[in-house]
Amino acid sequence: MTTSNGITKFAETTDSQLLLERIEALEARVQQLEAMPARDIEDKLSMVLFSGDLDKTIAAFIIATGAAAMGMEVSMFFTFWGIGAVKKQKMYDGKNLLEKGFTAMLPGSTQQMGLSQMNFMGMGAKIIRKLMRDHDVTSVEEFVAMAREFDVKMTVCDMSRELLGIKDEELIDGLEVGGVASFMGDAATSKVTLFV
Repeated sequence: MTTSNGITKFAETTDSQLLLERIEALEARVQQLEAMPARDIEDKLSMVLFSGDLDKTIAAFIIATGAAAMGMEVSMFFTFWGIGAVKKQKMYDGKNLLEKGFTAMLPGSTQQMGLSQMNFMGMGAKIIRKLMRDHDVTSVEEFVAMAREFDVKMTVCDMSRELLGIKDEELIDGLEVGGVASFMGDAATSKVTLFV
């Protein structure tokens, strides 16, 4: 025969065991978290440039150079169509048919980029460039040079470069080549992360 006092003691023992198990699980989790290296957020900007449009490229470099001028560490990752922002020429030698097709269809430099809106078969880009000159606005080519002067880290996506058949000789000098891990390493500790 079980007394109410015995039931109470059994319930208290069970509750105590559950509580001890929860405390042990929490202590194990705290140890895991303490063992992980802390990643402090730094005064950094990390940006992916995916677009090959002139207006978006201008905006990306305005933001990058502005952040660098404010003392932020800046990292730009150029992938797919965005690689056009750091190309200096087109090359066809040593490419297969598909790579030659991409080369023909994609801009060979910022000079050949179109606008994302109102491009009018290339006339829109010419109009924007004229307006920028008329209003004494820095050109995208000058922004790229400025970014290099500010030590903006510029990394070309190796996978995109290979897929599109872009040779190293087609790219401006001083670029790094890396994969998504390179960008994620920068972005993980950045105060600001953008995708353009």
